[in-house]
Amino acid sequence: METIKVLNRDVAFYTYNENDYICLTDIARYKNANRTDDLIRNWLRNRNTIEFLGIWEQLNNLGFKPVEFDGFKRQAGLNSFTLTPSQWIQKTNAVGIISKAGRYGGTFAHKDIAFEFAAWVSVEFKLYLIKEFQRLKDAEYKQLGWDIRRNLAKINYRIHTDAIKENLVPVELSKCQINNIYATEADILNMALFGMTAAEWRDKNPGQKGNIRDYADISQLVCLSNLENLNALFINEGLPQQKRLIKLNVIAIQQMKLLTEIWQVKKLEKGTGPLKTPRR
Repeated sequence: METIKVLNRDVAFYTYNENDYICLTDIARYKNANRTDDLIRNWLRNRNTIEFLGIWEQLNNLGFKPVEFDGFKRQAGLNSFTLTPSQWIQKTNAVGIISKAGRYGGTFAHKDIAFEFAAWVSVEFKLYLIKEFQRLKDAEYKQLGWDIRRNLAKINYRIHTDAIKENLVPVELSKCQINNIYATEADILNMALFGMTAAEWRDKNPGQKGNIRDYADISQLVCLSNLENLNALFINEGLPQQKRLIKLNVIAIQQMKLLTEIWQVKKLEKGTGPLKTPRR
């Protein structure tokens, strides 16, 4: 459960089945903190609301019960018609709205539905809610992009070091000797991509924390991941270090020219959202 601040009010949300659900109860508090349940029920009994919820469920929920929905639709707008979130969920098998009990309970709805409810409560509140929610998601995408890059490098590094262990590390070596071999292989990649070893980078950047790879941009990290895989393949094929370095350097030059131009990498570098395949 997380919260965002909208017009100085906390609005809770959480992710379920890869979808974001926002607390309608918190949104209702903006209009009347003492009658949140009544506001939600009044919104639900509105005919436009019922039609919107029914269409949303039909588009997103294969288990939705259209017959029960039609029954609610016929009654919507009548003075005698009432409807609670629990009744809507139980009768129609809806997934767009969720009722949670307990300390962090309340009525939650998929963000599409929550924005619709927010517009009914206050157009101003809806606009600020969308703006703040999007700001949070943009920040998450940036962090996600960084995590993907780092995790990709870590996974490929494991493939790389396993190939070194199986093909380059003789038996009965000390841990120090093994570490030196790993460091040498890592510097082959550093030389191929950055043109210097890790030690040379530290000498040139005495005030910087971390290592040369911590200061790589996304294009360099993607290229580095590819080089790690290729170097593992070259090691398995028995190529000596000198030939591998030459081949990896040529490949690094080619890939960096491409990576600095393609639009997907530029988009992730700017943190504008997750990568998508362009339409043709």
